[in-house]
Amino acid sequence: MPAEFRCSLNFFTLYQKQMKFTKILVPFFLLASSIAASEPAIWSVNSRADFLKGDSRGVSIDSSGAISISPSFTEIFKTGQPFIWSSVSDLSGNVFLGTGSDGRIYKISPDGKGSLFSDLSELNVSALAIGKNGELFAATAPDGKVYKLDAAGKAEAYFDPKEKYIWSLAVIKDGSLAVGTGESGKIFVVSGPNAKPEDSLMFDTSETHIITLQTDAGGNLYAGTDSGGLVLRFGPDRKPFALLDSPLREIHQIAIGPDGSVYALALGESIAASGPAPQPTPEVKAVTLAKQNPMAPPLPEKSRYDLTGAKSAVYRINPDGGNEIIWSSQTVTAFSIFANKTGGGVLVGSSDKGRIYSILDNGSETLLLQSDAGQVSVLFSNGSNLYAAASNQGNLYKIGSAPQGEGIYESSVFDASFSADWGRIWWRSVGGVRIETRSGNTESPNETWSNWEAVRSTGQSGRVPSPKARYLQWRAILQPTGSAIAAAGNAAKLFEATLGFLAQNIAPEVLSITPQPPNVGLLANPPIQIDPNIELAGLDPQVFGIPPAQIPPRRAYLRGARAFQWNAEDRNGDKMLFDVFYKEAADTDYKLLRENLSENFVSIDGLSLADGRYTLKIVVKDSPSNPAGKFLTAEKISDPFDVDNTAPVVAVVGQPRVIGDAARIEFSASDKSSYIVRAEYSVNGGDWRSVYAEDGISDGPDERYVVEIPIRLSGEYSVTLRAFDLGGNVGNARAVVKK
Repeated sequence: MPAEFRCSLNFFTLYQKQMKFTKILVPFFLLASSIAASEPAIWSVNSRADFLKGDSRGVSIDSSGAISISPSFTEIFKTGQPFIWSSVSDLSGNVFLGTGSDGRIYKISPDGKGSLFSDLSELNVSALAIGKNGELFAATAPDGKVYKLDAAGKAEAYFDPKEKYIWSLAVIKDGSLAVGTGESGKIFVVSGPNAKPEDSLMFDTSETHIITLQTDAGGNLYAGTDSGGLVLRFGPDRKPFALLDSPLREIHQIAIGPDGSVYALALGESIAASGPAPQPTPEVKAVTLAKQNPMAPPLPEKSRYDLTGAKSAVYRINPDGGNEIIWSSQTVTAFSIFANKTGGGVLVGSSDKGRIYSILDNGSETLLLQSDAGQVSVLFSNGSNLYAAASNQGNLYKIGSAPQGEGIYESSVFDASFSADWGRIWWRSVGGVRIETRSGNTESPNETWSNWEAVRSTGQSGRVPSPKARYLQWRAILQPTGSAIAAAGNAAKLFEATLGFLAQNIAPEVLSITPQPPNVGLLANPPIQIDPNIELAGLDPQVFGIPPAQIPPRRAYLRGARAFQWNAEDRNGDKMLFDVFYKEAADTDYKLLRENLSENFVSIDGLSLADGRYTLKIVVKDSPSNPAGKFLTAEKISDPFDVDNTAPVVAVVGQPRVIGDAARIEFSASDKSSYIVRAEYSVNGGDWRSVYAEDGISDGPDERYVVEIPIRLSGEYSVTLRAFDLGGNVGNARAVVKK
């Protein structure tokens, strides 16, 4: 900003608190589920991160999470143009606005009356400057010129740099006009009309664009570049010195602080790269809120010096040449900065809901106000008032130094995941604060939601008056000091709000039942010991590093065992218990096998069951988390499975035959309950060797096997064949061959 711009504005001192969410339940052990529960739970909003998820109308949010009434923000003038690219004020306090896309300049007098001042032939008035004699200079783009305008708004060409873009203008100490251009990144200094570009070139930066130019009281000229993100200083001798090389692409604006500090706004994506003439967007008034999950865990905090993925950052370059990052954001695209004239720090204008942030030199951050301005493209002062120029649409606003009247904060939309009964809402505040709520069953508020209703409070709490629904929103109305509900002398502030709710209980589900192979048992691993006081206190064991999932069972060989494991979930996050029943195919009723299991598996002693075909029924219930008579159940039946405890019958068929140095033995194998799956033979107690069934595949209840062995030496040979059925049972028979 030119040195004559002055404005006083009080900034907030900031503190940051970590977002909290308390849930009066212990997560269930099989599946991480939704945020709701059939036990009472609470939703708390008590930090800056929480509050920024909502919408602020006439309120500020400091970094401690305190909400207060914001400075006034008043619309002064509508240009009727989609964009305001530039602004400047003269010594009389008149404000000039350079707009697009019709190349018009508007003049607004100190009393707020505005009119068209000049209509230039190019599309955009990209920069404005006031000369030492009060004359107005205007730069146009693309393929534009620098014009000099008289008091009546008549324009005459002053300088043509023969460049695609003229991005910036600044009047230096000797009265010359500095001109920053693109796409060749040149800076010109023009001392009079119709100067030749080659005679006026001060410095070729080898950058693509000179986006911003600024001067200080000492006669220094500062330039911000794209695409190298440089801040260059030119002393009175016009020798360049690089003050900053940012990893972000573009230095979009530079502001000078009262102590000589240089503030530079850096952007991760170039505004210049897309050119200065985007198509205007139709004006739209939002009537709904985008869905957010207010109870989602916060993103990990990052150092403001970590610019990985950053959209915007503000640097402070100290008078001694050192620099620091006082603010950066991964989510907010900033377009303007204004150096506070008292107390240090800057205001930052953004396209984030038309928000203006106050950033102190120590990095403290306050959301000063949120507006309908869309994109706050310029922040400036005329010496007595502070202004914000907005794009899309191109309107001018005045920021007051005193709080406005009533302020309203609307929370983000809370999703209970299921239809919920709302309990009490309680809050901590001072001054005049009124709380209202509304609810609905669509993720964004619309005409189907209930109307806003005031909470009838006793002190700072009261019953939520809104009807049962899945979604809820609350808002706080802050009254100015002296209003009917405001305590005398206490400015209204809200520090936190907490709401209790009970979600509709949803029956748990058994999703699948998986059998293990016969003779494989499932055994419980030693459980993680949890201090019972954790559950009694309603705390989440994960806070103490205890994993939420059950430890999987270990597998072990158990003769005759039939084991099953199942997956189950409860959408409320309730604890579950399981009852296990079994039934033989010919039976009518299921018999209870195990009751109130907390594990999701069971091992059955198959030897205690008769051979046959069975099914298993798993009944799940959420009784540990619900009162007697209120819990819900569900069941699932397994696929049929066979119990086979009887070994195959193996016999020698006929007599072994000896032919020369070889013997041939035939065996039969049969099984009444299942079928033969494989066979092996051994000679004289040696290693077991596989043998195929006579028909090539072991897959039936009756199979024949032929074993041929060499017998080169005289004597007896003992040949044993063993056969396995599907249940893992083994039968064998032995034949003796003599030579």
